[in-house]
Amino acid sequence: MRILHTADWHLGRTLEGRSRDDEQEAVMDEICRIAESEQADAVLMAGDVFDTVNPPAASEALFYETAERLSNGGKRPLIVIAGNHDSPDRLEASRPLAGRQGITIVGRPVAAPIILPVKRTAERLMLSCIPYPSESRLNECLSEMNEEAAIQEAYNDRLAYLFREHARRFSKETVNVLMTHVFTDGGKESDSERPIQVGGAYTVFPSSFPSGAQYVALGHLHRPQTVDKAPTVTRYAGAPLAYSFSESGQSKSVTMIDVHPGKSADVNEICLSAGHPLVKWRAENGLEEVWQWINEGRDRGAWIDLEICLNEAMNMHDIQALRKAYDHFVGIRPVYSNNSGKEPSAGRSGLPIDQLFIRFYRKQMNGAEPSADLVRLFLRLIQEDDAVREAAAGSERHETD
Repeated sequence: MRILHTADWHLGRTLEGRSRDDEQEAVMDEICRIAESEQADAVLMAGDVFDTVNPPAASEALFYETAERLSNGGKRPLIVIAGNHDSPDRLEASRPLAGRQGITIVGRPVAAPIILPVKRTAERLMLSCIPYPSESRLNECLSEMNEEAAIQEAYNDRLAYLFREHARRFSKETVNVLMTHVFTDGGKESDSERPIQVGGAYTVFPSSFPSGAQYVALGHLHRPQTVDKAPTVTRYAGAPLAYSFSESGQSKSVTMIDVHPGKSADVNEICLSAGHPLVKWRAENGLEEVWQWINEGRDRGAWIDLEICLNEAMNMHDIQALRKAYDHFVGIRPVYSNNSGKEPSAGRSGLPIDQLFIRFYRKQMNGAEPSADLVRLFLRLIQEDDAVREAAAGSERHETD
C-alpha cells in the first residue's frame, strides 16, 4: 500500500502578524493533488492541524475542506491525531460526521491500535495512534521527583511501555505503523516550534520506538528529517510551510511510504512548492544596496528579514519607503558600523549635557549618531524643564516668606 505522511499544518498561523491564509490554502491544495497523483491509499496527519486551541473559523473551514478532499469521499482513509497546539476536544468534535467520510480523528492517547482496510491492495493497515502525550493527557503523574532527569526517564519509560503495548497487536498479515506527536532525542529543532518539554524532560529516545512497526510517522519538528538510531524507519514529515526565519532555505515536503505486510518500508520525499519562501537579507552597503536589490526584483515574492548596516540612525521615512516599495519586509533591523568604537574615558561630570546625551544615544542605538535636530530638541526640553523647576522653587520660597 501507499501511505502519504504529513504533519504540522499549523492552520491559522501568521508571520509577525501577517496572514498566511492564501499560502496555507495553496499548500493544502498541493497536498491534495499529490495524494491523487501519487495514488495514496491512506493519509496520515501527525498532529498540529491548527496553530492554536481556538483557531479562526476560516482555518477550521480549510481543514474540513482539505480533509474531505484527502479522504476522497470516504474511499481513502485519512487519520488525524492531535498535536500539542491542538485542542483534543475541539478536534474530535467533528468525529461523528468525519467518520462517515472515512476520516478518523484521535485526540488523546488510546489503549490499542486501529485497523483500516485498504481496498486497492486488499491489505489492512494496523495503525497505532498516540496523539501528543502530555502528562495530563496520559492522565497520570510521571514522577514524584521534581528533577528533569527523573521526569525524562519516567516520561520515556511510560511512552516506551505504551508503544510496546500497541506493538503487541501488530501482525505479520498487516502493515504496522505507529503515528505520534513527540520530541525525539537528537531531532533538529526550529524557532517556530512551541517547546513541549521542560528542558529535556518530555523527550523520547529513538530506541523506545517499537521494532515491530514498519514505519514510525512523527509530528512536531518542522524540518523534514529521518531519526537516527531508531529500530525502524522513523521520520518527521515536517511542516508544509516555513514558519520562522530559522527555517530559511529549508525545503518543505510530504513523505510517501510504499510498504507491504512483512516487508521493509520504502520511503520517498516529495517536495512542496506552494507558499512564499522566507529569506534573510544583510545589506553591508546600506540603503543604496537594499534599493538596488528591490529594483532588481531579488527574491520577488519572498518574505524578507532585512539586516542593514548603517553609519547614521535610520528614520521612519526610510523604513516606510522600503515597506511601500516591497510589502513583504517582515523585519527591518539597522546595524550600525561604529558601535564597536569605545567612548572617551572622560567622566560624566566633565562633559556638557549635549555630549552626555550623544553618548547615551550611541549606547542605546548601537552606535548610531543622533541628528542635530534631535540634539537641539533635547536641549530645549532640558531648558524647559529647568525653567519649570526654577518657577516651582520660586513659588516655594514665596510661600515660606
